[in-house]
Amino acid sequence: MEVQKRKATALQLLKKLGEAHGAPGCENAVRRIFRQELDGSVRTDKSGNIIQEKEGLKVNPRIMLTAHMDEVGFAVQSITKAGMIKMVPLGGWWTHTLLAQRVRILTQEGREVLGVVGAKPPHFLSEAEREKVMKLDDMFVDVGALNAEDVRDRFGISPGDVVVPESPFTPMHNPDFLLCKAFDNRAGMALTIQAMQMLKKIAHPNTILAVGTVQEEVGVRGARTAAFGVNPDAAIVLEGTPADDLPGFSDEERQGQLGKGVQIRIMDPSAIMNRRFVQFAVQVAETNKVRYQLAVRKSGGTDARVIHLNGTGVPTIVLGVPARYIHTHNAVIHMEDYLSALELVLQLAESLDAATVESFTAFND
Repeated sequence: MEVQKRKATALQLLKKLGEAHGAPGCENAVRRIFRQELDGSVRTDKSGNIIQEKEGLKVNPRIMLTAHMDEVGFAVQSITKAGMIKMVPLGGWWTHTLLAQRVRILTQEGREVLGVVGAKPPHFLSEAEREKVMKLDDMFVDVGALNAEDVRDRFGISPGDVVVPESPFTPMHNPDFLLCKAFDNRAGMALTIQAMQMLKKIAHPNTILAVGTVQEEVGVRGARTAAFGVNPDAAIVLEGTPADDLPGFSDEERQGQLGKGVQIRIMDPSAIMNRRFVQFAVQVAETNKVRYQLAVRKSGGTDARVIHLNGTGVPTIVLGVPARYIHTHNAVIHMEDYLSALELVLQLAESLDAATVESFTAFND
């Protein structure tokens, strides 16, 4: 019964968050969901990060439980005389994934306008041009406008408006496989919210600081100010991490497989996680029979990049829900990985007392 209740809540959150419009610098819709789901005292900082603080049996240690609210998207750069919209990227895109895909443009008045990504048709391309990855500069968004005045006056679209993929949340034929845009990082946001909802009924020996950060996809900007503001003693970063259980990866390389459990990241180019914290997370997972995968990543990064450097240093770990095809219109996650991550977060929240957190940075060897 408890598992089914967790699943139902997770599905509701993942749908609501996954479909929300939240490009970097315009995370308003995700902030609203955070407020709606976490009743009680919620605050924001000057960067737009959103925070809820919950004291447990002890005030210290302060544990930052965090995920970024933004998704990769675009901003309107200009409008052609013919009414086509040119874009600049907000975050990392591989342009192969964009052509003929639907997008949603959010106007300054709060209206969403549907469009499709277009380019010069292949019928008019040379053979050499067809073999190349098309540049974003050669693409545009067609919203069905007659000209530039139509785009501005009738549709209300102007430079700077943000653009995200149009991709409805969809359980697949096996309903444990879930399809939507933005699981990087709405999976992490759903975990943050659901864990805080459940912690209201769970005793924990610390203060939990749930934080939704802004602008991770354009340089982990919100996490820097958020960490400074909440000043944590330890941090758990929750992410939708790239899966590698696909053709082209050997069995030995696979560290993010769908259905194999929460991913505990040991390191990536942006951060080497606190080894004792990682070992503690593994111990807690094994004690509580939580399925997990260990990952050492050659590329990529998370908000841990700046959080672990806050002040004199913050022991930090990254827990991931592996997601296939992130930074595209359609990502895929597995419900069991999400539930494994949720259980590990709850068990860590119950276990991180002052002595344990202090042990992570007792470098006496």
